[in-house]
Amino acid sequence: MRSDVSLIGVYDADGTTSGELRYWFSARFGRSHCSLCEITHGAFREKPEWRSARDSLAIEFTTFHRNDAPVDVIAASSGEFPVVVARTTSEITVVLNAKELESLNGDSKRFVATLEAACVRMGLGSILLSEGS
Repeated sequence: MRSDVSLIGVYDADGTTSGELRYWFSARFGRSHCSLCEITHGAFREKPEWRSARDSLAIEFTTFHRNDAPVDVIAASSGEFPVVVARTTSEITVVLNAKELESLNGDSKRFVATLEAACVRMGLGSILLSEGS
């Protein structure tokens, strides 16, 4: 696994028990929405297709909620969620913003392909495991 870059996703939801419940009910009634949540989770738990997609990455991908994300990640995202940022030894930069995540319509495979393209375009290189790894 590469250690020179890591990816961090931040959900547009709070990670407390009450925050999770509030989001779950609000999402079911169309009052709340997080496109990153839709990529990684079903109604009650992490999607198997997301686990599989995440396992295809050659770098660490961690997630936080907006209330428990590291301060430097919040600053890099300008407080706009959901977001995916890349952390390198020298900086933290936005890789996919809320609009880009929304365009993926909850599709984990499209998410990884879009993430890969963005990372290559940003000069971070491929984030995918090579065949046979």
